[in-house]
Amino acid sequence: MNETLWKLSVITTVEAEAAVAELLADIFQRQPSVYTDQETRKSTVTLYFGQKPALTNRQRLRLRSGFERIKRCGLAVGSGRLSLKRLRPENWAESWKRHFKPFEVGGKLLVKPSWSRRHPKLGQATVVLDPGLSFGTGQHATTKFCLDEVVRLRNPQVHQAFLDVGTGSGILAIGAAKLGYKPVSALDYDAEALTIARENAKRNLVGALIRFHREDITKPTHPPRTYELICANLIANVLLDAREWLVSRLKPGGVLVVAGVLETEIERVRHSYESLGLRMINQRIEKEWCSGSFVGPKNAGIPKWPKMP
Repeated sequence: MNETLWKLSVITTVEAEAAVAELLADIFQRQPSVYTDQETRKSTVTLYFGQKPALTNRQRLRLRSGFERIKRCGLAVGSGRLSLKRLRPENWAESWKRHFKPFEVGGKLLVKPSWSRRHPKLGQATVVLDPGLSFGTGQHATTKFCLDEVVRLRNPQVHQAFLDVGTGSGILAIGAAKLGYKPVSALDYDAEALTIARENAKRNLVGALIRFHREDITKPTHPPRTYELICANLIANVLLDAREWLVSRLKPGGVLVVAGVLETEIERVRHSYESLGLRMINQRIEKEWCSGSFVGPKNAGIPKWPKMP
């Protein structure tokens, strides 16, 4: 890890935190963390960088126009001022030790940091993951939903290939490999994220089971293979731009999990994917974030899914 970390933050209101978080994610192409002070009712939206970020004029203009757009929607943004702070790595680590606790997923998976002494239950796979520069410790609502679906949809009696799009820390791919999905592929456009994901996979002894590669999914390419399960934890705009790319990699009857969508955007995403022949089979809303799973057509050989309203 680098000697220092840089923390870019915006203090906003609780009602606007999701919109501000999506704006920062769209501009800087990395998922922010959000902390809400229950006493002041103020939320801090934060991005972490390994090097001091140099904001371009275009990024500043997009921030300014984005904040104005959020205000026009009737949400109180606050001052909209950016705060940049240099952090010591040890302060980063000690802070996370207080907040990042082990948790179970569907009884089949235990996710824990390296400093935890908690042992898995009988038959439970373990993912060891420490917080870092890449999004994905399983704490965020969208990552939790994806993990739940990876566990819920695993059928040990059949062969299931898995694709993790926007892998970040690699947590979904690592969890899938631990649960027996094969082969497992993971991609991201951020080269730094891929480096961290590979290191995390090696640390969990599944580095040889996961194929990591860098790719821009908004640019059409010929699908090298298809998958029974795909997880795409991305922002709404990317999910819309890449819908044909994602659907082309889904096996007939396979399941596509999408996350990272605001509640106000899920209907647009849902209609977009349903227009390509998919059908929503599961949905969850948590803290203004909405995630959903879609099944592809020709679903012979997989369970009959309940109809969504």
